[in-house]
Amino acid sequence: MPLPAELKPLPEKSFDEDAARHLLARAGFGGTPEQVRALAGLGLPKAVDALVDYEARAYADPDTEDFDADILKPLTDEERQTLVRARRSDDQETLQRFERERNRRQAADRDQMREMQKWWLRRMIQSPRPLEEKMTLFWHGHFANGYRTVEESWNMYRQNQLFRRLATGNFAQLVRQVIRDPAMIKYLDNDENRKGRPNENLARELMELFTLGEGRGYTETDIKEGARALTGLTFADNEPRFDAAQHDDGTKTILGYTGAFDADGFVNLILARKECPQFICEKLYRFLVNDAPGSPSKEQQAFIAALARLFVQRKGELKPVLRAMFASEHFHHPANRGAIIKSPIQLVVQAVRQFHVPVRELSVLNSAAELMGQELFHPPNVKGWDGGRTWINTSTLFTRQNLLVYMLTGRTPRTREWEASTDGFDATHLVEAVRPASGTVDLASGVAWLMRCSLPVPAETARTAAVVQSLQSRGMRMDNTGIIEALCLITAMPEYQLC
Repeated sequence: MPLPAELKPLPEKSFDEDAARHLLARAGFGGTPEQVRALAGLGLPKAVDALVDYEARAYADPDTEDFDADILKPLTDEERQTLVRARRSDDQETLQRFERERNRRQAADRDQMREMQKWWLRRMIQSPRPLEEKMTLFWHGHFANGYRTVEESWNMYRQNQLFRRLATGNFAQLVRQVIRDPAMIKYLDNDENRKGRPNENLARELMELFTLGEGRGYTETDIKEGARALTGLTFADNEPRFDAAQHDDGTKTILGYTGAFDADGFVNLILARKECPQFICEKLYRFLVNDAPGSPSKEQQAFIAALARLFVQRKGELKPVLRAMFASEHFHHPANRGAIIKSPIQLVVQAVRQFHVPVRELSVLNSAAELMGQELFHPPNVKGWDGGRTWINTSTLFTRQNLLVYMLTGRTPRTREWEASTDGFDATHLVEAVRPASGTVDLASGVAWLMRCSLPVPAETARTAAVVQSLQSRGMRMDNTGIIEALCLITAMPEYQLC
């Protein structure tokens, strides 16, 4: 079957449980067999609407109330005066008191950052709005900046909420908010971008990594002139601020146009370039459809171009683009199933949502994700995570396998088998769909069904037979213990690393 090049919808009759499972994994983090069956029962248009129009499903997260915006609040005028006097008089006792308090607050902020990591992971696991969290994760990797440079947990949290608020909204609005975001301003030094002394970091990454793509349709001169347009964008006490005295309001020539452009004028020029919708739709394609290495094929390029045309027609609104993508025959084509390597976060969250395994310890799950190459709020650099095949090497594959065993059984590499416990994990719901009237699921049927529900592509017959044989050799049945043991074998397969 050739790969469709246009936004042709998948025929309604082709939207079966396998297609629903594929959709739920890509537009979110997967789901149980019951959830997959329910999604398939809606039919394709309503299934896509249910995922994309997620605002209809309320989700209140009480944990957000616990975060403190003032851990690193600026010194008061009185405190600043006291500090100045202490420095002038070499009052070591007072200086040390200020230093101890600063260290205490910084340690508390690092602790809060770890709590925020657990909060976001928990939200991805629990949210009834999986596409919202999936796209928040996408923008976190696209407009990447990290806590180690920002050093302000509240600003990282605020940025995360910005990505969530505009996760599937208007791209132009998102860009305009991002260039004013305190975390981004701090990360890319735009608080040092002043009239007469422009700092090019934000202008460069805005064009190169955020909107147009490296080397696509701009010059070094455009970056330098764009930096002048961004002067004056700064922040104070966690809030965006425009410092008019530091803004260069002179004439600039950017992307072939001349005028006294400010930040919004600069953004407007960028968004009008044909390279912008093409670049954004290609990034979305690699994140949600196929991240195979190398340049896209002719059919893939044509599909991306069709998405880009829709992006332009709908004035940068993302929902129509996502809706057309998820409903398309191209998205559901066999060549695009199992065509993305699970990121560490996808691996963790999907395992919980797919199998309903106990969450166990969120801090352990976050630590494992870090070992596998993806730490929330800590992208490696402004390019974000490379993704794709970089997720897999001998070290990360070992961690992936051990992590799934831990999630399924409670066993760690240091835990003896008799010390582990599967208490709280009832896996029998995973085979209810193939349970006969007699109530007993035979090994062959149970394993085949678990393989179908767990893997994004059909498993080879020999692979299924090997799992059955392994369980038979140990006298296993399709009870809770046998299902968990089967899942330990299935999640160790190379195919399980894909979605």
